[in-house]
Amino acid sequence: MIVVADTSPINYFILLEKTHILVEIYGRVIVPGAVLQELQHRDAPTTVRRWALDPPSWAEVLKVHQVDQTLAEELGEGEREAISLALELRADLLLIDERAGRREAKERNLQVAGTLAVLLRAGMLGLLDFPFVLKEVRRLGFRVSHEIESAMLAKYYQGKKQLP
Repeated sequence: MIVVADTSPINYFILLEKTHILVEIYGRVIVPGAVLQELQHRDAPTTVRRWALDPPSWAEVLKVHQVDQTLAEELGEGEREAISLALELRADLLLIDERAGRREAKERNLQVAGTLAVLLRAGMLGLLDFPFVLKEVRRLGFRVSHEIESAMLAKYYQGKKQLP
């Protein structure tokens, strides 16, 4: 499976100390150069910058050959490169949180998942306590509407009921 990640999901998994979840679910994740640069930005949390200075082997850093010039100008460099690299590699999945980036990716027929979707999947697989991690990610500044949070919790609890 080819998975490309934008900055936000990697950032939150590092802050949550849950990067092992990405490995357990996907094996490896491809990170564009611009995403790595964003993770190293001086305003990024120290733990994120430290991770980005020496990324683990499962985080394969690749350079995009051609950035899609038709992408919306409002997107950041990380989003532009992540979408372009996902298209270039014919990725199975693009990990991206920002609404505009998700819209652009979907318009290009890319499969997308955000931080919360990956955390929900991990919770359903028994790899973490989803309700607890959902509170933690919100505490770290992740913005999610109460409607989406409620829907995800309902899906989590419904899935837990169906487990043997």
